[in-house]
Amino acid sequence: MAIPCASLPFPSSSLLLKASSFSSQFPPLLSPSHLFLTVCSRHTPAKSTNARNSYYTNNTGIAYLNYPVVVKAQTSSSSALSREPMLPPFNVLITGSTKGIGYALAKEFLKAGDNVIICSRSAERVESAVQSLREEFGEQRVWGTKCDVKEGKDVKDLVAFAQESLKYIDIWINNAGSNAYSYKPLAEASDEDLIEVVTTNTLGLMICCREAIKMMLNQPRGGHIFNIDGAGSDGRPTPRFAAYGATKRSVVHLTKSLQAELRMQDVQNVVVHNLSPGMVTTDLLMSGATTKQAKFFINVLAEPAEVVAEYLVPNIRSIPANGSTKPTYIRFLTGVKAYSQIFSVK
Repeated sequence: MAIPCASLPFPSSSLLLKASSFSSQFPPLLSPSHLFLTVCSRHTPAKSTNARNSYYTNNTGIAYLNYPVVVKAQTSSSSALSREPMLPPFNVLITGSTKGIGYALAKEFLKAGDNVIICSRSAERVESAVQSLREEFGEQRVWGTKCDVKEGKDVKDLVAFAQESLKYIDIWINNAGSNAYSYKPLAEASDEDLIEVVTTNTLGLMICCREAIKMMLNQPRGGHIFNIDGAGSDGRPTPRFAAYGATKRSVVHLTKSLQAELRMQDVQNVVVHNLSPGMVTTDLLMSGATTKQAKFFINVLAEPAEVVAEYLVPNIRSIPANGSTKPTYIRFLTGVKAYSQIFSVK
């Protein structure tokens, strides 16, 4: 079955040339899949295949993904029969949420009237963040606990804390991540830095997804899991933080695999999505802005965490509010938006 990935006009050759030049100068700090789109339409295509995948093209540069389709008899699944509607206010859990984009997302959900659980591996930061949020939004809307996502016991304890505080979680956002604040060639990275990056970004994400899915499978209303991507998710190189880019590439693969597993099990009320905040002016981003080119693109493309959260949260909330059970990839910085901002600079 050919599935069109988008219906945007194909960029001109001159624009693509500029974009290619831009990307070669500044690959590391760009969040994935934003700048280099596969542009598609609904025209009848010609087919091209290889051993594992196939796609369709035509003379306008249009590409279609070709996915295998599993046809099953129409039956009423137990998950569909027992499913409860998911209505706001939502119960939201966000990992790595005491600062940066995680904290901004927490505030935006609270502004929308939702209940929020935040966590971090620093008990002091959790206490400080909870106090600040409760002063603004009240005592009974926000909770927090210490959790190191790469520790299975911590994540199990996080689930127990969530169930004790809120009974169930509608939206789980996997935001916790690390680059060990280290921008250098891989050959110069320490064992400790590499272990920190890989165990937090990859192992931690797997553990969180596992525990979130197990919890949501036992909730009649199910739930939605959002995995936040980062630079490298689209497969483009990330020099000076290769380990980080490699772990973020695995985010997209893990999300797709979990989506496929849930389909195979005929689970309809637990859905895994990708969430792409783009370039956010956080400590992690700014610590890598050491070149003139990096500073230029941060000035042009990066947005404060609050601005990004204001866009993402309504889009996240609309999914359970509309009763959608389809996986999504929500992006703040789209390719068209990035092109426009870059090439409008005088």
